[in-house]
Amino acid sequence: MRIRCRVIVALLLLSFLLPGRAICEEKPLEKPLEKPLWELGIGLGLLQIPDYRGSDENRLYLLPYPYLVYRGDFLKVDEQRVTGQIFKTDRILLDFSGFGSVPVKSSNNSARAGMPDLDPTFELGPALKIKLWESKEDKFKLDLTLPVRAFFSTDFSSVSHEGWVFSPRINFVKDDLIPDTGLNLGISVGPMFADSGYHAYYYTVEPAYATAARPAYSAGGGYSGSTLTVGLGKAYEQFIFNAFVSADFLQGASFENSPLVKRETSIMSGISVSWIFFKSAKTVTVEK
Repeated sequence: MRIRCRVIVALLLLSFLLPGRAICEEKPLEKPLEKPLWELGIGLGLLQIPDYRGSDENRLYLLPYPYLVYRGDFLKVDEQRVTGQIFKTDRILLDFSGFGSVPVKSSNNSARAGMPDLDPTFELGPALKIKLWESKEDKFKLDLTLPVRAFFSTDFSSVSHEGWVFSPRINFVKDDLIPDTGLNLGISVGPMFADSGYHAYYYTVEPAYATAARPAYSAGGGYSGSTLTVGLGKAYEQFIFNAFVSADFLQGASFENSPLVKRETSIMSGISVSWIFFKSAKTVTVEK
């Protein structure tokens, strides 16, 4: 179980270390690039993350992880995620992707003491990406992402469907932020909405687990807060460096009054370095 949990954490680390798409690329937006079909390496990341959105307790994870990029026509594995491209035009991309989160032992979290542990979770679903604005001269891109995902939990012996999540995002990528440095900026911002099943998994308190300091509470669906993420990335020879900070703002969320919400602003941050030591001889054309 410990190894499985570490794998989940590593996957989460990969998901968060790049809030904007491909901000670690060294070359800017001028024209399509020829890149290896696949790249292989290893990395080390340090991630600080709250136990759950709204928790006032945080964990630090220092973990090695595999670095894999695959640029196939349909299947794509990049520094952030695994996606399956369904439909694409010059301005619109429909793909399929996933997301994961770490387990939480309730015995290690004072707000959840005596409650069942939170199992590892993952989300799967389609995402529509719309290019809003791109300037090759100024080396920036603005797009809108509209992901709808099913939310699952697992104890590794079974999988349970818990609910649904919709988290639209505006994504801004600025290449070569400081001219001729190769330092790239990514910013992502947007609200989140979820059904009662998703919110209940984290924020409902069943009567059997209610205490004087933690009254029973039933979480409903609706607004789930907003997220702002800022990241910096730079590639140098065979190395890629990334850093990010992300803030969840839970003011006005439908579960705001849950006794498990101890903080209305949750901060997550991380840094990583990846070393690429194998590349394919075959190259493909890639548009940033």
